[in-house]
Amino acid sequence: MVMTTNANTTTNANTTTDTSTAAAVAGAAGAVGAGGAAGPGAAGAARLDLAKSAPKVFRALIGFDAAAREGLDPALVELIQIRASHLNHCAYCLHMHTNDARKAGESEDRLHMVAVWREARHFFTPKERAALALTEAVTLVADAGVPDDVYAEAAAHFDEQELGHVLALIFAINTWNRVALSTAKVAGTDQRR
Repeated sequence: MVMTTNANTTTNANTTTDTSTAAAVAGAAGAVGAGGAAGPGAAGAARLDLAKSAPKVFRALIGFDAAAREGLDPALVELIQIRASHLNHCAYCLHMHTNDARKAGESEDRLHMVAVWREARHFFTPKERAALALTEAVTLVADAGVPDDVYAEAAAHFDEQELGHVLALIFAINTWNRVALSTAKVAGTDQRR
């Protein structure tokens, strides 16, 4: 999930990064903060708006996310973000990234299969499967670390620069999931539109 407080779009030769996604979180933070937080354990307490409370940190996260995406296939970016959001139970980010994937032309069949990609391998390329396995390992790193075979499979499909960007994207979406969950963002309140 990319979050920003403006509607700028950054483009490079291989991908377009919509940095206006952060406006959704910033806008939702204001909406939730004003009317009380929703979500597990919220008990109606207002949650902070990270973009307003720690703007330098927020901008740094936006920059990190944008840099991570550079050179990666936009479809792969969304698959990674969707899978991490599933694992982290982040409804806000899951809603945002499945909608982004649809707008980018992703099929409903593939979107429905991301959570069970191992059982629906034929929906995904070997490269996508390697990225999804790495996403799971990094997201659930406390369970078993990042197994050598998972890392080796990803390294077989991505050159060093791409692999660095894939890892950075996984780090970024896990951070955004934690921002959205800890500040009680509400699924469906994407303010980018």
